[in-house]
Amino acid sequence: MSTETSELKNFETFSGVVAPLDRANVDTDAILPKQYMKLISKYGYGDYLFDNWRYEDEGQPGDDCSLRPLAKDFVLNKASFRSAQILLCRENFGCGSSREHAPWALRDFGIKVLISSSFAEIFQGNCLKNGLLPVVLAKSRVDQLFDLAEAELPLTLTVDLLGQRVVSSDGEVDIFEIDAFRKKCLLEGLDEISVALEHANDVRAYELRRRLSEPWLFPE
Repeated sequence: MSTETSELKNFETFSGVVAPLDRANVDTDAILPKQYMKLISKYGYGDYLFDNWRYEDEGQPGDDCSLRPLAKDFVLNKASFRSAQILLCRENFGCGSSREHAPWALRDFGIKVLISSSFAEIFQGNCLKNGLLPVVLAKSRVDQLFDLAEAELPLTLTVDLLGQRVVSSDGEVDIFEIDAFRKKCLLEGLDEISVALEHANDVRAYELRRRLSEPWLFPE
């Protein structure tokens, strides 16, 4: 799990292990169950990611997860995938509620990229706002990657956000689309507040003009 921090990191090209989660229509309650929404921090959810699938008991906030019994067959509990940075998903990943805690948990576990043929729209947006890159590829290509993940342990992919490319170990290149603004934010490690603060001087100048032209709006 990542340490407590309030800053996003610049997204850089990296090669990472792929964990194949072979389940369609994974909803946000499966990604992070509702009881963990009681926590007030934006960080510290990595141990609770896929809680109902990773552990054999029912977890609660504050539990010492190192003492909980693991579900040995769950993909992220296998030695090959415990350090995975790329999650390979089936269609409609992140459906259900709009909870932002779901991408927080993925991020805190160490996931940087999700690959699927489709994501729930709100979940996809929440990922982009929290330093995660959701990559949409054709279903046929996602199927191929699942086959590779089963045949090659572990499967490693290189993700190049600047070039909008995913490169497999055999050299095959997949190009993906991303909104230009969201791409800039990921590359520069910016959230929406950081982007607004880039215009702090303009905001102060505007407030000064308003104060001079309409002083009645600014009672002392």
